[in-house]
Amino acid sequence: MQTLAHWDGGPGPWILFFPLIWAAVVIGAVTLLRRTVWRGRRGPLRASGTSAAIDENSPIAVLGHRFAAGEIDEDEYWRRLTVLNEEFGRTGKGGAA
Repeated sequence: MQTLAHWDGGPGPWILFFPLIWAAVVIGAVTLLRRTVWRGRRGPLRASGTSAAIDENSPIAVLGHRFAAGEIDEDEYWRRLTVLNEEFGRTGKGGAA
C-alpha cells in the first residue's frame, strides 16, 4: 500500500511538516499584528497597561479646564503648560496629548 509518507518514490515523511510550517507562519503573523498594528488603536499608553486618559484632577487637566472656561488667556495657558511639562518630565509644547 502506497501512502504519502512512503519512503520509496513518494514525498516522504517531510510532507507532514508543511502544515506545521504554515501554521507557524499564520500564528507568527497574527502575533506580529497584535503586538504592532492592532495595539496602536488603543493608544501608546494603554498598550503598556496604563490609562491614556489624563486624571481630571491633574494640574494639566485643571489648566485645560481653566483655559476652556476663559479664566486664562492663551499666552498664560502656554506659559503654565510649559512649566507643567517640565515638572512632569514631558518635552515640547502640547505634550499633554
